[in-house]
Amino acid sequence: MEPLLALEMVRVTEAAAIAAARYMGRGAKDDADRAATEAMRRTMDEIDMAGTIVIGEGERDEAPMLYIGEEVGRKGAEAREGSTAIDIAVDPLEGTNLVAHGQANAITVLAAAERGGLLHAPDTYLEKLCVGPVVAGKVDITKSATENCHRIAEALGRRVADITIVILERPRHDDLIAEVRAAGARIKLISDGDLSAAISTAVSGTGVHAVMGIGGAPEGVITAAALRCLGGEIQARFRFRNDEERARAKSMGNDDDEGRVYFTADLASGDNLVFAATGVTGGDLLEGVRFFGGGARTHSLVMAYHEAHVRFIDTVQMFDRSRPPSVRL
Repeated sequence: MEPLLALEMVRVTEAAAIAAARYMGRGAKDDADRAATEAMRRTMDEIDMAGTIVIGEGERDEAPMLYIGEEVGRKGAEAREGSTAIDIAVDPLEGTNLVAHGQANAITVLAAAERGGLLHAPDTYLEKLCVGPVVAGKVDITKSATENCHRIAEALGRRVADITIVILERPRHDDLIAEVRAAGARIKLISDGDLSAAISTAVSGTGVHAVMGIGGAPEGVITAAALRCLGGEIQARFRFRNDEERARAKSMGNDDDEGRVYFTADLASGDNLVFAATGVTGGDLLEGVRFFGGGARTHSLVMAYHEAHVRFIDTVQMFDRSRPPSVRL
């Protein structure tokens, strides 16, 4: 299932990226997100699968499509009867503000696994610590940021001053930023897109060595799928904003104890796990969508866990066959 499903999933993220990229720099983040969502759903409904959205754009009453619990895939009894049953986690456009302002690192992304293979995370926060394969197993989210900076540096054979930690620039992270600075590590502050940054920790050459801080729980599950495929690690703890979120988490089968640490395989446990992402705006990990007369060029990352392959896919999409593209390597 994995290799074929992975290639089908990258079609979905490519379609969403092209739709969102048309709004780059236009200051219309909601329009960009809507276009990505519609394109993603339309493409998923062309695939022979019986998919269920377990992480999406919200509840049914809040999201017109790709809501939690929505069924996707080719419709009709005959089509669904022989289709592969999978759970799907989507972020149709990670970095809506990045697209609206023409900034780097916006991506479209999804993860899929057999039923039950992805944690059903509520729309709340997770405290996250994400690292690549070399550092996996050597950090501990229950320890201080200072301690983890030293552990990361030691695992990489570097000085603390030579590692880079990505942190979302939010008031809630003021103390974390001050501590990491005091420890002597370099910091890359980002306005949005901690999922893309987390994946970058596991890809050589990006210059990102860890992600620390509090971000969205749904994005944390998708991050776990990517890092499991790449051999990296995420450690996470729920950070609820109110009792309603705590109750929601419990109703979805999660532990409401904020002291519990969730590891990579807790968040993405599937045996048939796939991950796909396509760049919308150019960034550290992926090139953005590049339009030309009659088409567009996309750059994607696609992985299947058991296949143990990481593929970067450079695709030329031809909208008008009467205007063949000039493809340059």
